[in-house]
Order: sequence, then structure tokens, then C-alpha cells
Amino acid sequence: MDSQLWFDQGTENPPTSAFFGPKYRATNLCQNCKAEDLELAGILMRPSGLFLPDLAKQSLLTEEKFGSVDRIFILCGEDKGLNEEFQRWFIEKSPPKEVKVIKGADHMVPLSKPKELCSCLLEIADKFN
Repeated sequence: MDSQLWFDQGTENPPTSAFFGPKYRATNLCQNCKAEDLELAGILMRPSGLFLPDLAKQSLLTEEKFGSVDRIFILCGEDKGLNEEFQRWFIEKSPPKEVKVIKGADHMVPLSKPKELCSCLLEIADKFN
């Protein structure tokens, strides 16, 4: 669409960062957000690292590195940026203590479902405090 990719390691390698344009944001990241929140997302948007080489390393999320931290995964039910299959891959590769689901949340869950996210975070804080 209207996004930009950067190839800091050369074009023969995967992209290293991306900037998502307004059409892409409206269609894939903030599709459930109010118009004013979509505008806010555009103002706050910065290029983002893609971390593709890091994700390819199986040893990145090990028990030794992250095992002492209680991890809870919040699955965003309508995330098109990281679809449910990809979110479930994260869960499988580094199983959390619990999985919470926020139905109707797009990639920008703080903008698309702020009350539900707040409730979810409060439940997590109460349970794991």
C-alpha cells in the first residue's frame, strides 16, 4: 500500500524497519479505531524495527532468559498486523502463564478497545501481584 521499508542490511536481506502509511494504518492496524484515534495514531507513528532476524532465532525466548517473569499474552482478536495465527505462534514458542483475548481489538488495542485493555491489565495486576 503506502508503507515504506528500509533494508539496512542490503536489499538481498529482509527489511529491517518499516513505516506504515495512512492507508495501511486505516486498513490493517487501526481498522476498529475512531477517526480521531486514527488521526492520533498517524501523528504518533514512527518507523518501527521489524526484528525478523531476532524472531528467527529459536533461543531468543528461553526459560533461562525469561523464565522468572510471569508472562501473560493478550491476543487481539482482529489484529491484521499480527494475525491470530501469528499471535498463536508466539504463544506456542514462549508459553505464557495465561492468555487473555480482547475480541474486536485491532493491532492498536489501546486505541480500539481502551476500556477492555484497561480491565484486562487490572485483572492481570490483581492476579499476579
